[in-house]
Amino acid sequence: MTERRPRKDATRNRAAVFEAADALFAQGQSPESITMADIAAAAGVGKATLFRAFGDRTGLIRALCAARLEPIRNAIEEGPPPLGPATPPQVRVPALLDAVLCFKLDNRHLALALEQDGADSPYRTEHYERWHTLLRDLLAQIPELADTDVVDFTAHALLAATRADLVAHLAGEKGASREQLRDQLAKFTASVLGTRTGQGAP
Repeated sequence: MTERRPRKDATRNRAAVFEAADALFAQGQSPESITMADIAAAAGVGKATLFRAFGDRTGLIRALCAARLEPIRNAIEEGPPPLGPATPPQVRVPALLDAVLCFKLDNRHLALALEQDGADSPYRTEHYERWHTLLRDLLAQIPELADTDVVDFTAHALLAATRADLVAHLAGEKGASREQLRDQLAKFTASVLGTRTGQGAP
């Protein structure tokens, strides 16, 4: 049985909703201020259409974030170094964290909305569990860490350095530049892994 393809108007509506949500989250003072009604109005669709397509505000945010993360996910799953699966873990871990940081810098308000609209704990959201599992598995392949009992914790600690609220605080209130944040993250990661590294991957 062939898979049904989305109707053209549904695909068009989805693209309009994503574009509108992107703009609203980028322009808004805080993620909490953006409602489903705001997004529906900006996209030119009915609010009922949004609820049918995404279930609720959290579902919409997760779908939008997944769409924006797709290039990174493809690079991780089948791309070349430094993100691709053939990359040694000592190189891949810093590249992965750099990619997450850059995504959150480029999508600051969307990333904040995703973390704030998660489950009871942001650490139980699907996107966080996916990053943590990948990092933990990579860290377990590094000889200096493989025999320790802190691999799981180390993965959490590294991801904590890329939390959207921390990124927003450092880039916004503290005025740190993109390159400063990437360089600081690269040095922190290197200190954890016991390696030497320069600035984040381009």
